[in-house]
Amino acid sequence: MRPHFIAYIDEAGDEGLDKLSSPEASGQSRWLVLGGLLVRKEYDAQVVAWRDETVAATVPPHIRNKLSGQRKKRSLHFKDLKHYQRVAACEAIKDKRFGIVCVCSNKETLLNNEKEKNFFSQKGNLYNYLTRFLLERLTWQLAQFPCEEGEKPRLTICFSRRGGTNYESMKEYFELMRDGREVKRPIRSIDWEIFSPDDIKVENHSKRAGLQLADVVTSATFQGLNPGQYGYCEPRYALTLASRFLHRNRKGNIRNHGLTLIPSFETCPLTEDQKEFILELERRQSQARNKYESNGS
Repeated sequence: MRPHFIAYIDEAGDEGLDKLSSPEASGQSRWLVLGGLLVRKEYDAQVVAWRDETVAATVPPHIRNKLSGQRKKRSLHFKDLKHYQRVAACEAIKDKRFGIVCVCSNKETLLNNEKEKNFFSQKGNLYNYLTRFLLERLTWQLAQFPCEEGEKPRLTICFSRRGGTNYESMKEYFELMRDGREVKRPIRSIDWEIFSPDDIKVENHSKRAGLQLADVVTSATFQGLNPGQYGYCEPRYALTLASRFLHRNRKGNIRNHGLTLIPSFETCPLTEDQKEFILELERRQSQARNKYESNGS
């Protein structure tokens, strides 16, 4: 039977380029991160339980016991959590059976070229651009999945609904790409044997547990790269999830796979803390992979 995967997709940050934030002044986010939580369809039924466990983990144990048996709010939104609730949420899902793919745009670099700035200042263009990168990497990763000869996995994507996004236009753009009608062909391409533009779904964040967990992993990655109001990044959340980032080989190479920077790691103007975050993320992924293999799993 052909393996079927679902990628729940959410974003962290915004598309704005007019006034990027700095320690001296508030403004738009310096990064936009588009993230996917990849799960096999047969595990999708478990995602609701994973979300409920995550929500429970954000409540202190002495309060959790008092609430036992009571109806509790189950919707999960990372931005509404305090620091240690975010840590607890990431701890709660770090060993679940899913993969993480994040595409991260350093928006500062879009300001250097007037043509690019004008193009990406138009609503939806940067989001759609990152979506393409995300699907290229998701389908490449799934193409490595062992299948019967002549078969490839199927990928369905589920977007968290966002205001102003025309998903029908996005589908038409994917169809144009699939049919080879682009003026400029990309270096990589989406594997159209794995993903079809017909396999796009759009749901409200509050209605799908998978989208709520996608929000957690995407926001966790965003916090490791985007400086907060005091100028500091917070890598702890994503580092907790390091083993879930998809990778190229047993060395745990996640760059341009589970974690893609635009521009690339080598050319992106990163701070030393941001560089250390990415290298540590990769190191922890490699450690987790080596432990997994040594256990004969």
